[in-house]
Amino acid sequence: MTTTTTAGAPETTDRATTTAPAPTADTGRRRVSARVRILLWLLLVMALALAAVAMTTRSFLLRDVDHRINRLLTQETGEFANFEERGGDPRTGRPFTDADRLLTVFLERQYPDADEELIGLVGRAGAGPRQIRQPHDLPVALPLHEDPGARARIFGSPDSSGVLDRPQGEIRWAKVTVGRPGRAPDAAFVVAFHPEREQARVNSVFRTLLVISGVALLLTVGIAWAVAGRILKPVRVVRAAAAQLTEQDLTRRIPVHGHDDIAALADTFNGMLDRLERAFAAQREFVDDAGHELRTPITIVRGHLEVMGDDPAEREETVRLVTDELDRMSRIVEDLLLLAKAERPDFVCPEPVQVAELTADVYVKARTLGDRDWRLDGVADLEAGLDPQRITQAMVQLAQNAVQHTTPGQTIRIGSRTDGPDLELYVADSGPGVQPQDAEVIFERFRRGTARRGARGSGAGLGLSIVKAIAEGHRGRVRLHGTPGGGATFALVLYAPRAPEGDPS
Repeated sequence: MTTTTTAGAPETTDRATTTAPAPTADTGRRRVSARVRILLWLLLVMALALAAVAMTTRSFLLRDVDHRINRLLTQETGEFANFEERGGDPRTGRPFTDADRLLTVFLERQYPDADEELIGLVGRAGAGPRQIRQPHDLPVALPLHEDPGARARIFGSPDSSGVLDRPQGEIRWAKVTVGRPGRAPDAAFVVAFHPEREQARVNSVFRTLLVISGVALLLTVGIAWAVAGRILKPVRVVRAAAAQLTEQDLTRRIPVHGHDDIAALADTFNGMLDRLERAFAAQREFVDDAGHELRTPITIVRGHLEVMGDDPAEREETVRLVTDELDRMSRIVEDLLLLAKAERPDFVCPEPVQVAELTADVYVKARTLGDRDWRLDGVADLEAGLDPQRITQAMVQLAQNAVQHTTPGQTIRIGSRTDGPDLELYVADSGPGVQPQDAEVIFERFRRGTARRGARGSGAGLGLSIVKAIAEGHRGRVRLHGTPGGGATFALVLYAPRAPEGDPS
């Protein structure tokens, strides 16, 4: 027995794989958005999955139809075999001796299903069997009882069951032959089943599943379009923001909502914009500062060179003034480059440093800066992660600043101490101190105090800015407060938590 099934695959959108051409001047080339690609893949996967479900369901239903038909054929033939073996003729009360009478009595007691035929065939196959049947209307094109050729093929078949393929429809059949021992069978009981209506019901269920799957697919695509648009909205915002960014406007930021990967992308993009804004700001500030501060010495050099005469003494004085201005320009450029480098992540390179040794080294180096009463005020006995060269540079700059605003013989103290998790490296002088109005701007570039006593240095006002940049490079800060007895104390406040007792780290 064979079963022939057909299945139609749902129509899907053809996808062509294209190779991106080399970059050209044509910027109007259309691109498939991520939203559309997601929907196309979802549509393909959902269509395949729903088609697989519908096909599998159809296969299971057809298999159930086959099993039910086989059970029915087996049941009917079994009942006839049992009746033939044990039944008796109601007229005589004895076993049946005539095949015609046996088939007639058995068929009178049966009630076939709507698609089932119970037929008794009597006679030889070559002579054309005579049929015995109950009146039963079948909703098929050509029932078996109206097809003598089909009856002859079944009656003459040596098999007990099989499938008869006809243009008018398939027939599943089974038979039990009736005959006396030693002789060819002269009668047969045939059970025929027409599976067209059962298969039509299965196909109807299959078509219903396809319709439901199509509706579900459309709903899924609509919902996925809305959800994908909502999820990818930050990506479109990132794209729009990136397209609108210019060197003059880096202030746009993307609102961050939620805690998913898209929110992380937006947050990362905002961080990148922050870094770009700082970098461009540092670049513009460097250019502005360089142009502002270098304009004066260049003007001085040009003016002296233009009026320089032939007198040797005058030429020597002019060369001295020009050399001094060029040296000042060189220091300004070096300081500006250092401040520009402060924006880079490798501006400081921390390493384990013994703070006591570092403080003592700074004290020894600072003593050569001027004739002052230098004192090592105190040292913090701990190990901290610092960049010793940058810290030394900042402390020496603070010491130089203290020398410029004190007179010979005045006291300058250098030291380090801890304050909870903070480490302070400080320089305290006994000079005139810093006016309150200067404390707010003293660490800005090219800003100097307005009321200081003592020698004025030739710096450009970048020293304390460099100190501040070094402190911030260590994720710390600078602090200014008065010195007891008069003066000013500048301190680098750095976060340096101390390890627990017994912890070698």
